[in-house]
Amino acid sequence: MAKPQAKQLVVCVNNEGYPASLEKRKIYLSIRDPGAEKHGLLRIVDESGDDYLYPKAFFRSIALPQSVKKAVLSAA
Repeated sequence: MAKPQAKQLVVCVNNEGYPASLEKRKIYLSIRDPGAEKHGLLRIVDESGDDYLYPKAFFRSIALPQSVKKAVLSAA
């Protein structure tokens, strides 16, 4: 049985080179991808539901109360 992918909420702090794809101060869902992380990248899910790789430096992890995190993830 496949292990579910670890999901994390991150906020975009830089969108240089990707202004049409990323919005500063917007919360995104990041899916853990060890291969991408070795190269300084994060796998980010956009509004279409597709995921793309972006520089890790463009994002910061955010910690939310469990009830808020659950609500945000269920709305995604």
